[in-house]
Amino acid sequence: MAITETAVRLPIPALPQGYRVAGVHAGLKRNPAREDISLVVSDLPATAAGVYTTNLVCAAPVTFDRGRTPGTGFRAVAINSGNANACTGTRGLADAQQMAAVAAARIGVEESAVLVLSTGIIGEFLPLAKIEAGLGVVAEKLGSDSQAVIHAARGMMTTDTRPKLSGSTFQAGGKHYTLFGMAKGAAMVGPRLATMLGIVLTDAAIDASDAQALLSEAAEETFNCVSVDGHTSTNDTVLLLANGAAGGKPLKGEALAAFARALKNACEALAREIADDGEGATHVLRIEVCGCRTRDEARQIARTVADSPLVKTAICGADPNWGRIVSAAGYAGVSFDPQTTQLKLNGTLLFRDGQPVPFSGAEVSASIRAARETLIELDMGGGTGSIRFYSSDLTAEYVHLNADYHT
Repeated sequence: MAITETAVRLPIPALPQGYRVAGVHAGLKRNPAREDISLVVSDLPATAAGVYTTNLVCAAPVTFDRGRTPGTGFRAVAINSGNANACTGTRGLADAQQMAAVAAARIGVEESAVLVLSTGIIGEFLPLAKIEAGLGVVAEKLGSDSQAVIHAARGMMTTDTRPKLSGSTFQAGGKHYTLFGMAKGAAMVGPRLATMLGIVLTDAAIDASDAQALLSEAAEETFNCVSVDGHTSTNDTVLLLANGAAGGKPLKGEALAAFARALKNACEALAREIADDGEGATHVLRIEVCGCRTRDEARQIARTVADSPLVKTAICGADPNWGRIVSAAGYAGVSFDPQTTQLKLNGTLLFRDGQPVPFSGAEVSASIRAARETLIELDMGGGTGSIRFYSSDLTAEYVHLNADYHT
């Protein structure tokens, strides 16, 4: 089944200082109009950190990058879509290193300064000849304008309908810094510590240990709080590059805290975009859970609600079927008292004190149907642990897309 693409959301965020990007079609995808090779280059050596899938069946690029991050001196990330280089054994690892080596040669840096990302079909070897040729072309098209950004972001996409971008500026220590993020993901999204593919760039200087700690923390509260179908990918990776091109020493203290806030905001924006672009989705689910003993317990309840096919199909049908939501919370494996639990849907109270509350089903149904985002609020009563979690509804289009994805 063909994927219907939608226009990129405007405005296109600006790249931080000292970065260039590009994306081209190299023949990994059947459609010549869809880019499948991207390159992100830092003109200065950059600190890099990464968070990765916890799936025991992880792809070669995950193993490759995990062995290099956190660290310093990085100059590029080479990306391909259409082929995941997953479940490819020792040849897959060799191919990932070859991909890094070719990218390094094309831009004139050491192979050790390159990271790689792959996404697509599992269980097929990389078509290295096409990738090597594509890297030669994409290296000649590097730029920092909005079109370069769009092409690079499209080169990460598989079943996505649009690029997912975020950007912001922040001030720290009297200096202004820029932060940019791009990600892909529309299905096989049920991450643990990362989601599909994501890259965050900044022109601030960050020590490697701080970069790793802050990326892990941001991912825990954002990328690890989004699920389209509950399927943890073999390739989940988010990378952070910080090249210091805006000047100044590595951020510390309040300056580092300002960066941490900007990083979390960027990651949350990308995480929501992934849920919004869930395959076949007609609604984004924003699930707010509070009143738990810990944040992890709140996340477990939110994830269970988010991954329930019955909850997802109810939202697709604009059905305020509160019993599906409450029962999903009940089998999440978290202890709570239903007598102190309350549920709101789009601001309307549906359930409290262990029993339903009178409400207009027609009005709540209309509120679901009228908006792209549906808000589910669960207050479990008593605790301080809370979480915000994003998901999408489940439609017939999701089934069609995934039934036809490989064949």
